[in-house]
Amino acid sequence: MNLLLKSARIFDQTQKELHLKTRDILIKNGIITKIASQIKPVSKTKVIDFDNLHVSIGWFDSSVCFGEPGFEERETIGNGLLTAAKSGFTDIVLNPNVHPVPDSSSDIVFLKNAGKDQLTNLHPLGTLTNGSKAEQLAELYDMGNAGAVGFYDFKIALENSNLLKIALQYAQNFEGLIYSFPSDKKVAGKGIVNEGEVSTRLGLKGIPALAEELQLARDLSVLAYTSGKLHVPTISTANSVKLIANAKKKGLDVSCSVAIHNLVYTDSVLEEFDAVYKVMPPLRTAKDNKALIKGLKAGTIDFVTSDHIPMNVEEKHLEFDNAADGTIGLESAFGILNRIFETETAVHLLSKGRKRYGLENPLIKEGEQACLTLFDPDVVSKFSTENILSTSKNSMFLEDELKGKVYGTLNNGKIDIINP
Repeated sequence: MNLLLKSARIFDQTQKELHLKTRDILIKNGIITKIASQIKPVSKTKVIDFDNLHVSIGWFDSSVCFGEPGFEERETIGNGLLTAAKSGFTDIVLNPNVHPVPDSSSDIVFLKNAGKDQLTNLHPLGTLTNGSKAEQLAELYDMGNAGAVGFYDFKIALENSNLLKIALQYAQNFEGLIYSFPSDKKVAGKGIVNEGEVSTRLGLKGIPALAEELQLARDLSVLAYTSGKLHVPTISTANSVKLIANAKKKGLDVSCSVAIHNLVYTDSVLEEFDAVYKVMPPLRTAKDNKALIKGLKAGTIDFVTSDHIPMNVEEKHLEFDNAADGTIGLESAFGILNRIFETETAVHLLSKGRKRYGLENPLIKEGEQACLTLFDPDVVSKFSTENILSTSKNSMFLEDELKGKVYGTLNNGKIDIINP
């Protein structure tokens, strides 16, 4: 199939001669064959000539949950990948938030096969320990050979410092990426929201910022001792940004991410006890939000994530204390991020991250496979349930203003483009 993108403004900071230029792009059988100021369509060519068309390399999300296997009622892999594609993402890292958890090479093969031949590439994480029980390391080497891009006990803090030490040392043999969720269980206790004025006034058990920062400081100390590659998912406090910055100055091989909702909302939204705002790590303060945004701009925080976690209505429509953590975020990711940052920055943040997982960065270049996201950065709209493509509807961004609209994606010789 031939496809011609007309008058597309290109966002690709790796291609200085094309970055922010408006060009026509001809794609034949999934390969970019020509980029020029004007290209005339030949027969049997589908022409994409949308208003205010912008193009970037396909977007990447480092923290996505579906439900298959075990929780298919939340989200299947098939519909999850379709949702990702329509939201602009051509690559996602899949969290081991399923049942049973993927702690063997056969589990990774199952996930890879379930996501095979789709527009959006699925890159699974294996668990760090058997059954995510934090007792014995899982089959890290075998899972890595089967296609796991990292190892993570999803949202479970690793209390055993020695186990983290062994994992970091062992994984160096095959350049494995070790995750550690930053939360000291003893300090966090039974907390469910940020500890502060709001939690005190509402009578909700709080999780102090100290819980995250103590665990992070410990993990960085272990990393300094062992070397290796450490990823810290979804930091949420101002002091965590400082700890990461200091570790990078020392030359430690550490990366971190932040969830988009932790850039936008604060614990002040909890006044109505709406469990849609119950997430982990919890929503913090305006001071933390500002520090996280600053950390992203400075490059201290490596990338943003939707931290997309589908949950059944039965798991969310409960008393706040008993409700499940998590919000979906794929569909709203660009519209929210583009509202916070200038479009060039927002697109850059959504495009980066692959290198950390040993994945190749796509290029907008003649002769390269087309891995593209198409969008209009200027359309303003209100996010509603009609915009939710996920099976689960637990979005904290409902009724929020979005800036920007995704037209669709191209990848793996496949195309998913909406009618504007």
